[in-house]
Amino acid sequence: MSVEKQYIELYEQCRAMVNEHSAALLNEPRDKAYEDFCRLGFPTQKQERYKYTNVAEAFAPDYGLNLRHIEIPVNPYEVFRCDVPNLSTSLYFVVNDRFYDKVLPKVSLPEGVLVMSLAEAAKDHPELVAGHYGRLARSRKDGLNALNTMFCQDGLFIYVPRHTVLERPLQIINILRADVDLMVNRRVLIVVEEGAEAKVLFCDHAIDDHQFLATQVSEVYVGENAHLELYELEETHVKNHRFSNMYVDQQRSSTTTIDSITLHNGLTRNRTDVTLNGEYAETRMFGCVVADKQQHVDNNTLIDHRVPNCQSTELYKYVLDGEAVGAFAGRVLVREGAQKTTSQETNANLVATDTAHMYTQPMLEIYADDVKCSHGSTIGQLNEQALFYMRQRGIPLDEARMLLKFAFAGEVLDSICLEPLRDRLHYLVEKRFRGELSKCEGCKLCK
Repeated sequence: MSVEKQYIELYEQCRAMVNEHSAALLNEPRDKAYEDFCRLGFPTQKQERYKYTNVAEAFAPDYGLNLRHIEIPVNPYEVFRCDVPNLSTSLYFVVNDRFYDKVLPKVSLPEGVLVMSLAEAAKDHPELVAGHYGRLARSRKDGLNALNTMFCQDGLFIYVPRHTVLERPLQIINILRADVDLMVNRRVLIVVEEGAEAKVLFCDHAIDDHQFLATQVSEVYVGENAHLELYELEETHVKNHRFSNMYVDQQRSSTTTIDSITLHNGLTRNRTDVTLNGEYAETRMFGCVVADKQQHVDNNTLIDHRVPNCQSTELYKYVLDGEAVGAFAGRVLVREGAQKTTSQETNANLVATDTAHMYTQPMLEIYADDVKCSHGSTIGQLNEQALFYMRQRGIPLDEARMLLKFAFAGEVLDSICLEPLRDRLHYLVEKRFRGELSKCEGCKLCK
């Protein structure tokens, strides 16, 4: 039996159950996504954008799915503490693939702002969801999009209306929790309308000692003159497999900043596609990966300059130890007519052992003649002269190695605009390099 066959048969047998525990608007594209998945299957390593990760192998095990929407008896607000010190946030939870709405934070959001279950938003606010859901993440082009669209029943909806400024960041905790090996399919839809401003922090945690497979498809719309800061922090465990596809649409004079930090994981594959559809739009993308053991982290990005006078900056740094595998493939596409484009793409990598592997592929594809674009990548090891210098001054070898790794990663961490989050990540990254677990203070769930 092929890997795809088990998911095809599952959908055929459970289609009614999937629909019953979701919303009509989310159900509409399922059958088309099913047809697309039957045609496409899982992406293979023969495809350029998936050459560094064996997707089918990750999906081969027989995972359980909670298609009946059986509730997990837990109040994460009482037992889970993941607050960043001195960072005042509006805190929300997504447990597996369900928005947790039994208890909500006691904060007052500006009028018109929505942070809620995607399934409930599709029922209560169809006029806001219908025009955006599935428009960027097309199932006909990607088998993972198709699979997620087939099975996703809920997720997160964030809506910030025109000229509304969210002073307090939104913090979303994605918790994976189960008594058996589990697969979850989560959807995220973010709409930041014209002139609005928002900061959103996602934190991924896997609580129980089971195999987890999470697919997440995010569609992000940033309107004219809007500003969005999006932070993603993964602190799961070695039994977690994460496949995330994010699609961002930017309009005129908008600004989007995306920071992706991977500190603990098993296998992670992040795809981020940003399309600049309006003049004077700006995109800033930063990524930091710390991996050891047999961990695998693959970041694949596309920044599509479709119109003139736009700017993009991209910086990803990896620190690999043990037998870890890292991959970065970043493509900047400057289309015909996109004059006055400015773009800089950099991937720098520190491979600390002979058994770790890094694959890097920065790409520029330019069809305009009045642009300022650059790209580059480096792969290196710890500087032996610097280590010798530090040891001569009484610093132990392990401490010297840690300090060099920390200094290397610091450039990405310093790009974070939220000062309390930046300070917290400096602390967590240092602990990570010291080989210490990053259990959050006050958390009663971690075992």
